[in-house]
Amino acid sequence: MSVKIYEMVTDRIIKLLESGVVPWRRPWKVGAAVNWKTGKPYRGINTLLLEPGEYASFKQVSEAGGKVKKGEKGNIVVFWTWLEKEDEKSGEMTKIPFLRYYMVFEINKQCEGLQSKRNDQTFEHDPVEEAERICRGYQDAPPVRFASGRAFYRPSDDSISVPPLCDYEKPEEYYSTLFHEYVHSTGHENRLNRSGITEIAAFGDETYSKEELVAEIGAAMLCGVAGIDNSTIENSAAYINSWLRKLKEDKKLIVQAAGQAQKAADYMLGVTFDDAIDLV
Repeated sequence: MSVKIYEMVTDRIIKLLESGVVPWRRPWKVGAAVNWKTGKPYRGINTLLLEPGEYASFKQVSEAGGKVKKGEKGNIVVFWTWLEKEDEKSGEMTKIPFLRYYMVFEINKQCEGLQSKRNDQTFEHDPVEEAERICRGYQDAPPVRFASGRAFYRPSDDSISVPPLCDYEKPEEYYSTLFHEYVHSTGHENRLNRSGITEIAAFGDETYSKEELVAEIGAAMLCGVAGIDNSTIENSAAYINSWLRKLKEDKKLIVQAAGQAQKAADYMLGVTFDDAIDLV
């Protein structure tokens, strides 16, 4: 039964990818790092660079009549811009991406004279029992800490942190996020010993990117088993597409990652299947 669900989920993800979707995945509504002036959450690697909070540049703080506290150090935010460069052979102007950065300060801790604009509404949800059953069934699962603003698996101490259920507008997205980190944890050397977890990888490189595909496809498969995939599949496809683009949009990677994701999901569910019916 689970194998058929896995195949259906993988097929649906591929179809969604072919239709074209993209944004960064951050389904929780509470505790994110946001720009104080615009209220927009930071995206990409900035979600890892910044602790939860409201941030403004020195110029934004000054223009709003506030000031940065003496001795406070700024936090790096990075972004891409485009530079025009003349092609040496053709003489034509082309645009090339250029990574830039600037410094921001958390207005509640590092600044004076500014008022917080946050309205961190929380949500009341009943647990999804089938998803809870999957979590309970993960026999050697790492400990989970619940803290607003970030979700991650840390291999060094084999632990998970995710925002709590009340931080999500939709409970299904909480379980999708938790499943994502759980799938990462199956790669630990004492479990499936997956290279994406056991090898040191830089953010965004090929090993890291492939591991993100495995984790998100595995989460989508587990959402399918839990019966909540209709509420999470589009977000998953968008997130997967952001990593596929880093890997030159090789759709074969989806099938390869799906094979590893299936093994991770099976490990969590405590079931095994004959190798002949593996996806890869």
